[in-house]
Amino acid sequence: MTFWRPHNGIRVKAIGLHWRGDRLLAAEVPNDHGRIKGVRPLGGSVEFGETWRDALKREFREELDVTVEVIEQPLVIENLYRHEGHQGHEIIFVAEIQCPELLNWPDAPISFTEDNGLSWTAGWFSLDALDTGGPELYPSGLKECLINR
Repeated sequence: MTFWRPHNGIRVKAIGLHWRGDRLLAAEVPNDHGRIKGVRPLGGSVEFGETWRDALKREFREELDVTVEVIEQPLVIENLYRHEGHQGHEIIFVAEIQCPELLNWPDAPISFTEDNGLSWTAGWFSLDALDTGGPELYPSGLKECLINR
């Protein structure tokens, strides 16, 4: 089994906030034992020569085969974290997006596979339930930013 580990360097990422009512679309983040420790909005790394907007659109197209529209300027978060004892460091562009296609999908888990072969499951999570005994919302501090905007 292949386990995800943070990149050994600073990564620039773009993630999209897509809502179904008061629930956020996010991918589950498991620990090495398969237990869900958190969730993270979908998106991914910005490639060299690519804007964060283009990266966000590309990631949704690659992961879910849908087209998204970025609808606001991003919040930028520097994320220093540890996952399974490994240090990670990211600069993340976080932006609200729209995708009417996703709103028509069934209210069920969404499975997708990354280019590196890792499989993920996404779903719709109530913001109120995150960071309060349930899974954490990653990156850390994102929930507070969403509540205070």
